[in-house]
Amino acid sequence: MTGGEVAPVGLVLVAHASELARGAASVARQMAPDVAIEAVGGFWVDGLESLGTDVDSVLAAVSRQLDGGRDVVVLGDLGSAVLTAGLVLELLEPSGAARVRVPGGPFVEGAVAAAVRAAGGAGLDEVAAAAHDAASQWNGART
Repeated sequence: MTGGEVAPVGLVLVAHASELARGAASVARQMAPDVAIEAVGGFWVDGLESLGTDVDSVLAAVSRQLDGGRDVVVLGDLGSAVLTAGLVLELLEPSGAARVRVPGGPFVEGAVAAAVRAAGGAGLDEVAAAAHDAASQWNGART
């Protein structure tokens, strides 16, 4: 992508804390500034953040991406964030849900890998695969 042109696939990063979601989004944006990335984290009650995920906030972020004409890859930091994303898929109209992927994979590395692929103009399934496959960098690593 070149300056100002937005990639056809956007990302929604779902974390249990807003700071974690924003941090991962910041790293991914550094690598792929032309990709629309939304960070959704924490659960707000009476103006205070609690750890958790909020279905309505994730649904709103996914809907904004879809309404902007982008397909969407949703990444979660923990299992229950992925469950939240799955619930969002169920709440979407079938035509919208068909344009969303929720791949497993590492949160930060997956976000960066997906953003870089999206910035290169890759399609939805390629971007989702990049997020999923990001964990392979650790195969065979020894400590």
